[in-house]
Amino acid sequence: MPAPDPLITVVVPTYNERDNLLPLVRRLFTTLDPSSTELLIVDDDSPDGTADVAAELAASYPVRCLVRRGERELSGAVIAGLRAARGAQVVVMDADLSHPPEAIPALLHALDEPTVNMAVGSRFVPGGRVDEHWSWYRRLNSLVARWLARPLTPVRDMMSGFFAVRRADLRLGVLRPSGYKIALELIVRHGWKNVVEVPITFSDRAAGRSKLGLREQFRYLLHLARLYGHVLRRRGQQS
Repeated sequence: MPAPDPLITVVVPTYNERDNLLPLVRRLFTTLDPSSTELLIVDDDSPDGTADVAAELAASYPVRCLVRRGERELSGAVIAGLRAARGAQVVVMDADLSHPPEAIPALLHALDEPTVNMAVGSRFVPGGRVDEHWSWYRRLNSLVARWLARPLTPVRDMMSGFFAVRRADLRLGVLRPSGYKIALELIVRHGWKNVVEVPITFSDRAAGRSKLGLREQFRYLLHLARLYGHVLRRRGQQS
């Protein structure tokens, strides 16, 4: 008899994150009940053996690993994870421990209200904060990125990669992501208005290197252009 589907799937996209997986898994399953939760690692064929570490952890924890070959894009990895998730509630977070697993219960609690579309782990609402070691360059980059996206949604931390949604609410076929800002894509393409922001402390990555570079910044600008075009077309159809 097959095992019942978990109540919660935590989707974690990875690329060269082997050193972060064990501490992430330990913190995650200290916070969430392993009997009702699965961790779904979506790995973009990391050369450092991230998938091998995930396979080792699967012997002791409810961990699945989906390896994508020939594709390396965070938003695409997240969508693959959303498509493969088995839980009714799905949490998306980074592997680098910048997102605190201890905040997941608060995100899921926000979804108990039926009118809430998404719960976002937010750095920019009262009670939220960013690691003091974050560089001025990353702070400025985040500020400019949020300012450019502000007309698309009132969500303060629309750049967040830490959020929870109901799997039944997802319409993955409408998504046209590019780059790494998948939460913004979900909010705008679904037309979600009721997004709850849960304050978190955003820490600098525990190990490994950031994937943010000039190429990703350029792709973000292209992504914004697509989203603004989508919003304008939708408004034209409604008028």
